[in-house]
Amino acid sequence: MSTHDVVAVGLGPYNLGLACLVEPVADLDCLFLEARDSFDWHPGMLLESVRLQTPFLADLVTLADPTSPYSYLNWLKETGRLYPFYIRERFHPMRSEYNAYCRWAAAKLAGVRFGHQVTAVTHDEADDLFTVTATLTATGETVTHRARHLVLGTGTPPYVPAACAGLDGVVHSSAYLENRAALREKTSVTVVGSGQSAAEIYHDLLGDLDTYGYRLNWVTRSPRFFPLEYTKLTLEMTSPDYVDYFHALPEPTRYRLEAEQKGLFKGIDADLINDIFDLLYTKSVPGPVNTRLLTNTEVTSARQDPADGSYTLGLRHVEQERDVALTTEGLVLATGYRYAVPAFLDPVRHLLRFDSHGRFDVARDYSIDHAGRIFLQNGGTHTHSVTSPDLGMGPYRNSVIIREVLGREHYPVERRIAFQDFGVAAEAEA
Repeated sequence: MSTHDVVAVGLGPYNLGLACLVEPVADLDCLFLEARDSFDWHPGMLLESVRLQTPFLADLVTLADPTSPYSYLNWLKETGRLYPFYIRERFHPMRSEYNAYCRWAAAKLAGVRFGHQVTAVTHDEADDLFTVTATLTATGETVTHRARHLVLGTGTPPYVPAACAGLDGVVHSSAYLENRAALREKTSVTVVGSGQSAAEIYHDLLGDLDTYGYRLNWVTRSPRFFPLEYTKLTLEMTSPDYVDYFHALPEPTRYRLEAEQKGLFKGIDADLINDIFDLLYTKSVPGPVNTRLLTNTEVTSARQDPADGSYTLGLRHVEQERDVALTTEGLVLATGYRYAVPAFLDPVRHLLRFDSHGRFDVARDYSIDHAGRIFLQNGGTHTHSVTSPDLGMGPYRNSVIIREVLGREHYPVERRIAFQDFGVAAEAEA
């Protein structure tokens, strides 16, 4: 059995970007294992013309290596789309384009193995190596791979609030597209959530409201429909400077900030908010629109009628402290995702670092074990702030991981790019 320098588990954009960046590094032997049969990024939300919230420079590689053949611009060139993209003059690609770009990159990489469901990771103290066991989904055969380092990119599973757990027929936003036709046939549909996915689904259903005749509700716990904060000095928080500052803060402070900063990466694109209002305005010309938008409202309970399958939601208006009920035939939960420690790590759990909240204690270099040889992609908003889920910071994180694995800096790792100081400047200290 051969030994790899790195075995990476999961192939989302971050590990795919790592695969692209290590491919030309001659003295790195890396293997990437993915349970699915092909790359597909949030297929349930690949709505036509929906755009990324980050510009095309935040691709798999460019911010680490602008000369890489795996850049978004090179994909456009190879597929004959570079000039149309240039004429379009919009920096933010459509989500479907980004997915096609990632599939193009994945198909070019020799180190990627699809259809490998990782079931266990063990560590041999004698030779100080990890053994990764996987099941081939096509045949059921078991295979093993040995590695000096691991990189975890398994993503975050869909989150269902406790009030809605166990209900049949509820659609999470991650599976929206495959359930859209059935939702259109309902007499009423309610979308629960406050972020970009909730807004995209509401806008999509609002556009078809007159055609299908359902009643449409949007329930959000947020006090308003928060736009994604996208001013340039705020964007400097997606920087190595801010990671240094945030990571050095006490754990209670980091957790408080994590809760406060959700609007910096979970807000709604301002153009989409305006599009929703404009669509509501247009539809209101003939008369009232059969829709309700409920802010400051949290779902406190949910029950399902066994006869017709409809849902009755218990809602509480947070500011007025009043309780009401809402009955709906279709229910879409755009309630996001939450990281869960993969079960395949159980055999090596004793090697991992955890904080007082039971989450990974992610080091500044993105390692999560005491020896600094297991690295985490994403899942670190409590240690690395808003940079953790940011596509533009993926190449930076991968440059750091490659440096730690190689013992040298193959791709230049930026240390300071921000104009502002996030902490007290040394010369200002008393």
